[in-house]
Amino acid sequence: MNEARLQQQLAFIVEIDRLKSVLRQTRLIDDSRRENSAEHSWHLAVMAALLGEYAEPGTNMAYVVKMVLIHDIVEIDAGDAFAYDPAANEGKEEREEQAAQRLFGLLPDDQRDELLGLWHEFEAQNTPESRFANALDRLQPLLINYHSGGGTWKKAGVTLDKVRGRMAPIGNASAALGQYVETILEDSVTKGFLQRE
Repeated sequence: MNEARLQQQLAFIVEIDRLKSVLRQTRLIDDSRRENSAEHSWHLAVMAALLGEYAEPGTNMAYVVKMVLIHDIVEIDAGDAFAYDPAANEGKEEREEQAAQRLFGLLPDDQRDELLGLWHEFEAQNTPESRFANALDRLQPLLINYHSGGGTWKKAGVTLDKVRGRMAPIGNASAALGQYVETILEDSVTKGFLQRE
């Protein structure tokens, strides 16, 4: 056993426990509290396991699961930026890159390089796996907002055009999920969860 390697791995495992304390703007469907980033990542992993049939043929779903499990670890240092708040998103890329270097840097070099590569791939959205992982990352809060009667959309005054723009990568990754999103969005307008402008 390489004790130094084990100590690095355990230090990372202990550090990522902090993701449970990073609160997102999205509230739980029952409106009891805000979701945390660790719960969000778990939810995406389950979605990947269930919805893989809607991904591009040949997409490696085990790889997608790994990607969604680590994609928000950077929020431990960088925080969660509400997607519809331009001010919160200023400097986000730089904050997250710095966080990725520090957090994944806790690991042994081979695992650091692997997880940092996965995180960069997720951000770039240039592979079938990263496109599908990003689609799930956008679909999950859409489902929560829809099933909670508008949730953070209503609270923040988010319009249909803004949500539709945010959801565009879903259709790029999966035609079926993209069609489903359009149905949800139109129904959200009909039900008063979203305003057209």
